[in-house]
Amino acid sequence: MLQKLELKNFRNFAKKSLDFTGGITVVVGENASGKTNILEAVALLSTAKSFRAGVEEEMVNYDEEVGRVSGKISDETSLEVVLTRGVITRGEITERVARKKLLVNGVSKRMVDFAGIFKTVLFRPQDMDLVSQSPSLRRKFLDSVLSQVDREYHRAILSYEKGLRRRNKLLYRIREEGISRSHLYFWDKLLIKNGDYISAKREELIDYINETQKLGDNNFSLTYDKSVISESRLLQYKLEEVASATTLVGPHRDDLIFLEGKRDLAKYGSRGEQRMSVLWLKIGELDYITKSSGDLPAQAGKPTLLLDDIFSELDHEHRRLVGEIAGRQQTIISTADPHYLEFEDGFDKIEL
Repeated sequence: MLQKLELKNFRNFAKKSLDFTGGITVVVGENASGKTNILEAVALLSTAKSFRAGVEEEMVNYDEEVGRVSGKISDETSLEVVLTRGVITRGEITERVARKKLLVNGVSKRMVDFAGIFKTVLFRPQDMDLVSQSPSLRRKFLDSVLSQVDREYHRAILSYEKGLRRRNKLLYRIREEGISRSHLYFWDKLLIKNGDYISAKREELIDYINETQKLGDNNFSLTYDKSVISESRLLQYKLEEVASATTLVGPHRDDLIFLEGKRDLAKYGSRGEQRMSVLWLKIGELDYITKSSGDLPAQAGKPTLLLDDIFSELDHEHRRLVGEIAGRQQTIISTADPHYLEFEDGFDKIEL
């Protein structure tokens, strides 16, 4: 649970300090006032990544060289992310520095050791496109959930992505320069080892979400369209891979199919059904992260729910359902219009 958030030269905030309770906090402000920036900062302390910046230096205030986001969570752990543009000028001296530095209790940490100490679940309007848009969005969802609760998964996905880039470069050289396929041996082994772990954990998460309680009268489920990686599969596609200079099998080709009964919602679902299935998915994500933190105290084990201006996208019934979910754990909400909010027990309000 997040207790305090401090921003310095982050986005439009030169300096900002916010305190949070364990209940519902609503951040209210006009468009461009910085509501989403606050949720972005909270999520940054959780995942060490921005959910919106194409380039991380975008998060640094336009007129500054260094931005900081720091927070204190309920077990008194302090987290900090220091962001730069890659250089700092001191007088007449220009010094190259890391673009991002992660600290836990003042001690520098690798991303794999930082991400997931403080856990969050994010729900924003763009998530409504999870059902029907690019498979990469659905893979990113799986990775974001699993990386928060499984350090080995985070390591495996980083290793897999690095190995994939190296292997694709070698495929290009095989095609263009005629180098031997023996150069692929090490990277094949690395991708198979990490790919097996990634696939197993994705399948575990999907199975868990499929056991999540029903939402209303809908019968939602997920089908895992898994791209198995193995020596035989790589051999099967060896000619096509060289021709395209691309690895054609493996978890980077995985997909999720959203179903209502036997209907593929991407093809045959209404916009309302698609939105409700994403809400069902987010409930499953909340439950999975809570379950995976089972050795922690009850409140510490629950992720913080971040709702980024989603209520205008939902009808009355969906807003009521989200209101019920929001009261189960610490929840931080951004909105331009608090009249959409339907909570029985009230909330704390921060006005920008």
